[in-house]
This record gives sequence, structure tokens and C-alpha cells, in this order.
Amino acid sequence: MNILRNKRYRVNLALLIISSSILHASCSDFLDRLPQDEIVDQTFWKTQEQLEMAVTGIYSRVKAKNFVDMENLAENTMWPTTTEYKDIGSGVFPVTQPTVDAEWRNMFRDIRECNAFLENYKQATESDPGAVERLAAEVRTIRALGYSFLTSFYGDVPLITKTLNPSDEEVYGTRTPQKEVVDFLLKELDDAAAVLPKEIPSGKNLGRVSKGTALALKARIALAYGRYEVAELAAKAVMDLGIYQLYSNGDPKTSYQELFTRKGKLAEGKNKETLFARMHKADVIMHNLSREIQVPDQFARFVPTRSLVESYLCADGLPIDKSPLYKDDTYTDIFENRDPRLKQTILVPGDTWGGRYDGRPTASNPDPSVFMTPKFSQDGRGSVTTTGYYYKKYAEPTAIPNYNRDDNDIHHIRFAEVLLTYAEARFEQGKLTQADLDISINLLRNRVGMKPMDLGFLAQHGMDTRTEIRRERRIELVMEGHRYFDVRRWKEGERLGKEIEGVRADWFPQLSSSTFRKNEEGYLVVQWNRRFEDPKNYLWPVPQPQIDRNPNLTQNPGW
Repeated sequence: MNILRNKRYRVNLALLIISSSILHASCSDFLDRLPQDEIVDQTFWKTQEQLEMAVTGIYSRVKAKNFVDMENLAENTMWPTTTEYKDIGSGVFPVTQPTVDAEWRNMFRDIRECNAFLENYKQATESDPGAVERLAAEVRTIRALGYSFLTSFYGDVPLITKTLNPSDEEVYGTRTPQKEVVDFLLKELDDAAAVLPKEIPSGKNLGRVSKGTALALKARIALAYGRYEVAELAAKAVMDLGIYQLYSNGDPKTSYQELFTRKGKLAEGKNKETLFARMHKADVIMHNLSREIQVPDQFARFVPTRSLVESYLCADGLPIDKSPLYKDDTYTDIFENRDPRLKQTILVPGDTWGGRYDGRPTASNPDPSVFMTPKFSQDGRGSVTTTGYYYKKYAEPTAIPNYNRDDNDIHHIRFAEVLLTYAEARFEQGKLTQADLDISINLLRNRVGMKPMDLGFLAQHGMDTRTEIRRERRIELVMEGHRYFDVRRWKEGERLGKEIEGVRADWFPQLSSSTFRKNEEGYLVVQWNRRFEDPKNYLWPVPQPQIDRNPNLTQNPGW
């Protein structure tokens, strides 16, 4: 069944089922008679349809727009006001910070619901051969995704694979070493991949986890913990399935951007790049991302930083400090002769946008649908930017005017990520060849018409291969929630402690005012109270409320 069909009813019922299952498991010692007006284990878990309802509820727990919100943990993006993700990324937050506790609680809630399913699913009679084990494999994959967030944030975490009663000793257990958690996740994903179908889900199965999803998640997790051979083999296994391909509409100038609009939704039937997405549907389940990117009467919530904009190579394959093509005399100049993904990710003068009146005087702005210059002061008539830049990636123009009317999919795992994982894993083992680049990173560059990455060229120009592979990952996956996780696994945390900067002030006369803070180079400084302590900030603290309940959890170093 399509996991968006009758979404509200099925999700609410499914979560009631799982919650009731857990509740009554804990009450079974003193309940001798089954409730007649509630769903419990003894009367549920009997049919394939019941399992499908429960799995639909589990899918509904997968991170949606808040995965993109995690961009605010790193230095690609700047939110105009204080948020808890922004505070965490800035290194300025206490062990009692609500998001730190909420992520712990929510992830373990989701894992508990997966555990309830996996404890009970074998009771069901299936109407389609193999369906029961397939559903269980989907749940194992989603549980692994949840645990991948948990262990990335907190390091060692309790590895719980069953539903717990208050009297169970595991409730007050210690944390499981991260290595053991990762070992468990990789094995779980192997087991799931062995059962899941190879084919890209479609029709009634649209949006479901497949073999490729499990293998790609395995590759992601293995890469994150330095298990490069495992990551390489898992990524190559996805590539060798031969069913995924980079999204293209035939136009290198728009294909990449279009993937993140309604045309790139899984339901449109053209997207064979996204292995797993949190799907959305108009009037059923929607979010507010497009409006937040170019909100037409307030400060834009997501705005690019100087660091991100300058990370894009020039069209000749050289960084801006090496290329003769790079010019920065004006705001418009910096967008010219660059990696084409720059113009497909960040708004440039002449673009159509949804932010209404830009920074030009109203009298000289006859068409507010066209962006020409950034707006730095709020007047309620147009989108304001703190850095001088705006995103266009993930902005669906028709969804910008109205609150919470965006039904774009949120892409969790793309084939592009798999290709990047393969190249990085090969490099870190000392095995990267030009042929490897040609079947991975250069496919990404070919999609947009960018000069291919060539090992000889890099050596000729004194460019570090590791740096360039990491650069490629940054610009390909920007605004998809990955940057914070990448910076920490690369042990480049010092990036998170630097000031967040915007445009050069002399490009815009209004920025000469002392109201706008500038650095010695003349660039806007939009956040300066940032720090990163090594090793403290490579992990979040174990939430203080959880330690108060269970002192055996202990605290992470430095907290």
C-alpha cells in the first residue's frame, strides 16, 4: 500500500496500536482480563493489514523537515534568530538544553515502537507471500536510521532491542559502547538487505524502504566510523544494482535544482535518484520549508554563508584563490564562471523568486517576482537576508506565499550520496583511481556540465585530493542535513567555532552603516559568539534529565 494513502487515519491508528501494545505489556502482571475497548497484543498483530498499519505509523516517525533544519548545526547556513540547533552548532548550550533531551527521548520512543513491531510481527498471517518478513526488514532499517542519529549525537548509547517494562533492569542500564552499536547496525542492515526487494518501490509500495536503501544506509554508517572497506563495498553494491541514476530533465542548467522541487517528487515517477525520502502530499502532510527559504515579508530563515559560497570551484576546476576566472568586484561577479551548482543552489540576480520586493527602492522595482539585489532591512514587503545571500535549492515558488503548504519530499538518501561515499571510501583506503572518479564524482559533475575531477589536474595545481572530495560532498549535499555530521566525522570541528560571515560590505552602500558588523576584510559578520572545544563538542552531552533518572548513563567528556 502507498504509505501516504489515508495517511492521517492510518498513522494515528498505527501509533495508538503500538503505544497500546507497549502499555499493556507493562501492565500484564495485574490485568487478568483483556480490555474490551482497546487494542492489545493478544488481539492485534494477526493479519498483514494490521502489520501494514503499524509500519505506516513507524514511517511517520522518520525525520521530515527537521532533517533539513539540522543544516543550522553547521556553517553552511545561518538562521536569523536564536534556535536550539543553532546554539548547539555554535557550541554555546547547557546539558539541560531542551533539544538535547528531545532528540534522545524521541529517538528512543521511535526505537521502542520498532521493537514492539519486531517482537510481535511473526504472529500475523500474510496475504502476500514474503510480506511479513519484508515489513520487518523495513522496520529494522528505520530502527537503524534512528540509532544512527543517536550514536552520532551521543556516542555510547543504550542498545535496546526489546520493549521494556519499568521493572526491567535494562531501564537503569549503562550505555553500550559505540563500536558495539555500529556493529549491530551494520549487521541489521545486512539482514534487512537480504530480504528487501531490489526494485525501486512504486505504485502501492511507493516510498518504502528497499534493498538499495538498506545498503546505502549501511555505507553511510560505515563511512562515518572509518570502516572504509565496508562502506566501499556497500556503496558499490548499490551502484551495481543498476537501477538508480542521477535525476535529469535533459538540461544541465536546471536538472539539479529541479530535483528539489515538486517535479522531483517520488510520486511524479521520474526520480530514480532518491533511495529514501520522507514523502509529502498536498492537504495530507505538508511542511513550511519553501516559505522559510524565501519568506516574503520577514527575514529568510535559511540563508547561505560566505564560507559556503566561496567553497564552489570556478568553471576551470580551480578554487577561487587559484583561478584567473574569479572576479569579486561586484555581487554579480562572484556567481559567474563557477561550478554550475552554485547558480542552482543559491539565488543570483535575474532569478525568479518568491520573496517579493528585494533590496531595490520600490520605485525602481517594477516586477517583484525577479530578484536583483539583497534586502538587508525589514519593511514587511520582501524577504530579508542576514548574510546577503538566499537559497533557491528546495524552494518551490508556488509554496512560498502560504504558510505550511509545501508538499516537496524531504530527500534522506540520494544516489549522489552513494557515489560520494564510494569515492571517499576508496580514497581513504589509498585505492582511488581515475576510473573510480569517473563512475562516482564525475557523474555528479557531468549532470551539471562541470569540468570533471582529474587526479593529474589536481596534482598539477597543488590541490589536495581529500580536500576536493570533501568539497564535492559539501556542495552536492548542501541543505540536506549532512554537513554537521560530516564536519565532526572529519574532525574539522574548528570550522564550527569560526565567525559566520556574509557578503562584502562595499558591494552595497547601505552596509556602510555602523549598524552592520564587519571584519577586517570588510565582510559582514552575522554571528561571532561561537566556539568549538575538542573533544567536548564532537559529542552532545547525555541529557541531564536522563542522567537524573538513571545515573548509570554517565556523562560525555567535557560536559
